[in-house]
Order: sequence, then structure tokens, then C-alpha cells
Amino acid sequence: MNDSQYNVIADELILAVEDAIEDVNERADQEIDYESVSGLLTLTFINQTKIIINKQAPLHEIWVATKFNGHHFIYQDNTWLDKRSGDEFWQFLSAATSKQAETEITLKNT
Repeated sequence: MNDSQYNVIADELILAVEDAIEDVNERADQEIDYESVSGLLTLTFINQTKIIINKQAPLHEIWVATKFNGHHFIYQDNTWLDKRSGDEFWQFLSAATSKQAETEITLKNT
């Protein structure tokens, strides 16, 4: 994948996360605030914890920092996968947001 392809795919992922957060906010009592600036997306929960998702363009990766740890995702076979665990991005993000929000949250790529 070249830099241009990476940027398109990574930007699509960031926008999809924003859309997923909007969907959760519309149908749940849980409100997740988010702010997106230059490839950096910050999710803030009611308890003031944060998840930070950011593009790592030189490495063609997406990095996710949670209250508990950090993860690096690579794009492989049309899916973002955690380099260490092999977890799929959306499953990981749903679990991480649920843990930090202290309630069940399912984020979907719509």
C-alpha cells in the first residue's frame, strides 16, 4: 500500500468511528464526546476517561491508546488488525469503549 492509499483507508476508518459514536449517542443513555483534529480522534466518556485513535502515516498504522494499554493496528486483507493480538479493530474498540464507559457498547462500521 502506498501513502495515498493508506491515507484514504485510514481517514475512512476515523470517519466510520465518528459515525459509530453518533449512532451510539442516538440510541443509548451513554454519551461519548469526540473531537477529531488532523488524524487524531479523541473519545471522552462521562467518567472523563479517554480513548485516543490516531494515524501513524509513516508506519501505515492506526494507534489506539486506552486507559488500560495501547494497540497498533495494521491494514491486512481489508481489515484493521492488532499487531500483537490479531484482534479485529471494531471488536477491540467495542470492548475498549465498554470497559471505559462501564456499560455495554457495540460500535459498528456502518
